[in-house]
Amino acid sequence: MRIPYLHDNTDATGKRVLVTGASGTFGRAIAADFTARGATVVGLDLKPSATDEIPVIACDITDDQSVIDGVAQALELLGGLDILVNNAGTGGPAPAEFMPDAELYRQLEINLIGAWRVTSQCVDALVESKGRVVMVASRMAVMQLPLAAAYGVSKRAMVAYADALRLELAGHVGVTTVYPSAVRSPIHDSTKDAGLSLEGMSTYEPLEGVVDAIVNAGLSRQIRRDVPTSPKGQLEFFLARHLPVVVDRIVTKTLLERATSGAFDAATLARGVVARAKSAA
Repeated sequence: MRIPYLHDNTDATGKRVLVTGASGTFGRAIAADFTARGATVVGLDLKPSATDEIPVIACDITDDQSVIDGVAQALELLGGLDILVNNAGTGGPAPAEFMPDAELYRQLEINLIGAWRVTSQCVDALVESKGRVVMVASRMAVMQLPLAAAYGVSKRAMVAYADALRLELAGHVGVTTVYPSAVRSPIHDSTKDAGLSLEGMSTYEPLEGVVDAIVNAGLSRQIRRDVPTSPKGQLEFFLARHLPVVVDRIVTKTLLERATSGAFDAATLARGVVARAKSAA
């Protein structure tokens, strides 16, 4: 089943697009889709690749001056800006019960503050073109999963930033937040390496559907506020917003089943969850 408004094949001829995290799995696919529809696309990435198919500017979105310089260079190449896609992001295990550490600050710096930095340098160009900002958040912005508190917190904060931006730029720039569910990509590698694989906690969705949602959020005639990326994502979004207690029960039950089954026995970060689950069994 497909969501019709995410697959309208809207033409992008003449649109000038900036994509962050452009050399990664999502960024490459987003750039390719916009390009195929006729847009001119420039990317920002910490480590551009020799195989990038669009111009990608080396830019560290955790550094103010790097963002100022990188965005200025991108806008010069593009000759203005119609669509900004804040796609750059990172994840990793970070249980809520532990002291905040470098992993938390890293994810906040990239997922939230990095997007804020880049957007701030694009506002004038976007107001001039009456353009769009697309924030690539996560279903974890509304439906937190255990043992990954830093990611959920950073993405929920990103949504709050998008909401504030939408109000400040109302009537001049459209702001849409997109909520992908789990997609197979290297962002999950550190979680898997820590013994906290998403297998059993999440159902993966195809990258193509997520890319369709992101690209059409930037191009659709109607400016959409919040866009889940699949029928299942729509259901999760609805339940998380309107029946959060039910979602908490489902997630807690799944977590306890995995913890008592031994799935997390080798995961140091899950030792508290495992001990509490087994003591209650």
